[in-house]
Amino acid sequence: MTGFLRRGRVALLAYALLVPAALVVFGVVLYPAGRALVISFFDVDSPFPGAYPFVGLKNYADILTGARFWTAAQHTLYFTLASTTLEVVLGLGLAHLLAAPIRLRWLFRGIVILPWALPTIVNGAMWRWILNAEYGALNALLTQLHVQGDYRSWLGSDPFVALNMVVVADVWKNTSLVAFFLLAGLQTIPGDLLEAARIDGAGPVRAFLRVTLPMLRPTLAAVLVLRIIEAFKVFDIIYVMTGGGPAGGTQTVTFLTYLQAFSAERFSYGAALAYVTVVAILLLALIYLRLLRQQELSVS
Repeated sequence: MTGFLRRGRVALLAYALLVPAALVVFGVVLYPAGRALVISFFDVDSPFPGAYPFVGLKNYADILTGARFWTAAQHTLYFTLASTTLEVVLGLGLAHLLAAPIRLRWLFRGIVILPWALPTIVNGAMWRWILNAEYGALNALLTQLHVQGDYRSWLGSDPFVALNMVVVADVWKNTSLVAFFLLAGLQTIPGDLLEAARIDGAGPVRAFLRVTLPMLRPTLAAVLVLRIIEAFKVFDIIYVMTGGGPAGGTQTVTFLTYLQAFSAERFSYGAALAYVTVVAILLLALIYLRLLRQQELSVS
């Protein structure tokens, strides 16, 4: 009986300790998410409580039939594919450099991780200054090297150029993170396999294609899906660097959600946009889980 009471008190204490965390999760995550889902089925155009008409799936239909959403989706897709591809390619090369047996390798690794350690807001502000049309460092460098004659507006004239500059800023920040993930994968490859490939006459390129790349496939799959999910949600660096401009050329789905919900006060439309984004990210997460499951089955 004493042991039963003791276990009951321990369980009660455990539940009591979980209550603050559960309240935080409910107040910060569950309630806002549920409230946004409910709002998406009404026509709410004011932050104040009131009797708003029920419109069902109209907001979702307006999203899927609206040209502005599909334009933002194209920008999101381009940003996701361009940034992720560059980060993986550059990160793979950087990971090989980080794995090389050189002196002061620890110092080199510490320097490489610095861009990722910077907050995204700071990174965006830094690149906005670098790309400034009047006194930016990039314009000064290119004019001094006689690559271009006059200063150029990198973020304010051509929408496609501005979007690519945001890609460059994102790649500069996140390539080091990808490199360290791939470095961890490289360190799991047995040296005997690479040595056997060299003995068989395989050069560096062939050894990479036949040994290194297949062994890195699980790590590459995980990195690709995780970076695609993060890139798909991009907002802060666009907010700091371009504000969605010029001419809406850098507006992504998440940035369009912000504009509709908080600038235009179309709260229902913004909530529906948020849930469209959630569904897309959920699909990407399911792909990631499926890849992990296949990896576990192949190992077992």
